[in-house]
Amino acid sequence: MDKLRGIQTFIAIADRGSLTAAATALDTSLPTVVRRLAELEAGLGVRLFNRTTRRISLTDEGHRYLAICKTALGQLEDAEEALFDSRAEPAGKLVLTAPVMFGRLHVAPLVTEFLRRHPALSVELLLLDRSIDLIEEGVDLAVRIGPLADSSLHAVPAGQLARVMCASPDYLKRHGTPRHPDQLAGHPGIRFTGRGVLAEWHFRDGGRRLTMRFQPRVLTNSVDAAVAACRDGLGIGAFLSYQVQAVVRAGELKPILRKYETEPLPVTMLYPHSRLVSARVRAFIDFAAPRLREQDFMALK
Repeated sequence: MDKLRGIQTFIAIADRGSLTAAATALDTSLPTVVRRLAELEAGLGVRLFNRTTRRISLTDEGHRYLAICKTALGQLEDAEEALFDSRAEPAGKLVLTAPVMFGRLHVAPLVTEFLRRHPALSVELLLLDRSIDLIEEGVDLAVRIGPLADSSLHAVPAGQLARVMCASPDYLKRHGTPRHPDQLAGHPGIRFTGRGVLAEWHFRDGGRRLTMRFQPRVLTNSVDAAVAACRDGLGIGAFLSYQVQAVVRAGELKPILRKYETEPLPVTMLYPHSRLVSARVRAFIDFAAPRLREQDFMALK
């Protein structure tokens, strides 16, 4: 028996809910589907479906075997794609995700340049201020900021960011410039909620960690709105360095308490360990990662 055909038939039955629908999807006859399923079950020594005259449903063994088969076939398809792609110009669709503002400022321009070099490629760029499951969402590659919690993803370093406290020059002239985190008490805060909901500022004083709680005067899920509120003198805000590079260089915001900043945050390009790397993913990593590393996201002058 061709076991691969048997597995493909089994998956088609499970996905479509009937032997007849599976036969149609596979462009074969109903007797052939019945025979392949019977041979597969006989070879495994287990029943994969409970069958009545009206319905068919997976057994517990069938559910487990279905998950194994889909993973195995997916890896086989990835292997074939990688083998083909290794000999070919990158083609097809590349799905990327990145944080909204970072993606707009730094990833989207690279995508444009990358596509000019590879006319057979298309890109879907998802800008989201939240992490998603790459495999479940069908995403090939993610750009993420901060410590990595998911060890099932392969990581390629792409730079570093700083956490920066900022206020407008006018605000600091009116209220004074804090010289130590302890002096932040009483200052109104600008809070961007995209990276958490606790109204806290974090610092490092030598080997000591400091956490300062504050009452937000402006609370928003938009980085642009938070930067604008801070620039307009409504309070002090904590941002990632790339988010305020332009306004700091323009003199509209001033960094404070820089000697008390916490450790830099990594910028990382991630793709699933379980998938062989296609030519389009490898090509984008090889193109984008060194260009991102060349940019000094921490510089504010």
